[in-house]
Amino acid sequence: MTVILGIDIGGSGIKGAPVDTSTGQLTAERWRIPTPEGAKPADVTGVVKELVEHFQHSGPVGITFPGIVQHGVTLSAANVDQGWIGLDADRLFTEATGCDVHLINDADAAGLAEAKFGAGAGVPGVVMLLTFGTGIGSALINNGVLVPNTELGHLWLRDRHAESWASDRARENDDLNWKQWSKRASTYLQHLELLFSPDLFIIGGGISKKADRWRDLITLERSRLIPAALLNDAGIVGAAMYAETETGKEKPARPATIKAQHVEQSATRKTGTKTKTTSKPSTARKPAKKTK
Repeated sequence: MTVILGIDIGGSGIKGAPVDTSTGQLTAERWRIPTPEGAKPADVTGVVKELVEHFQHSGPVGITFPGIVQHGVTLSAANVDQGWIGLDADRLFTEATGCDVHLINDADAAGLAEAKFGAGAGVPGVVMLLTFGTGIGSALINNGVLVPNTELGHLWLRDRHAESWASDRARENDDLNWKQWSKRASTYLQHLELLFSPDLFIIGGGISKKADRWRDLITLERSRLIPAALLNDAGIVGAAMYAETETGKEKPARPATIKAQHVEQSATRKTGTKTKTTSKPSTARKPAKKTK
């Protein structure tokens, strides 16, 4: 049995647990700490260190990040502090914790976990996981092999930025009922279906807990669709799985210059169309607590 600590950095909470990577099962209760206000690198690093110490872990650690991650460097920061852009986060977390840390995009981690231990287990061919929450995260997997950093939530549907129009936050902000939201989601999924022809869509994120409200309302041409199975554990499990595959590998040399991706700029059309951005007030940090 190989046990690796998985940590999932989210907008409201940072949670972790040790994972048996042969079964995908957590070997201890998750521990969650609220995400520090502003999600600055130094503050988030402090929480990650606290989680490592809580589990008294000294081996490899896998960590998810809500943005583009290339060779351990974070290249976008759509919902966290801009200080993450161009940061060698692998090195930052490794030096802070004394552990061998490997960073992966949060949706990619969830996709790995669902494909092996969750809703996509045993499904051959192309599997696409989409997380509908504050934005839309995506993971593209072909016969178990991940294509990282697809960022398909930033596609355009005519004059609409996909995640600003079809995410769960958009549903809440536009006060849509489930039928109205499902119509938008169907338009988005049909576009992805045309581009990638996946054998299976797995729908994760916050809405996966409410699948009975929207599942029968989604319309697709030929692909199958099912809700995610691992729910809150997917990011933790996938992060641990990724760390296991990367442990022992020599990390590529970091280029002298790295061009970071400013998502808020790439998601604004040259014609002048601007995306609607919203934010929710941050809450003060509360004491750590157990989650089940």
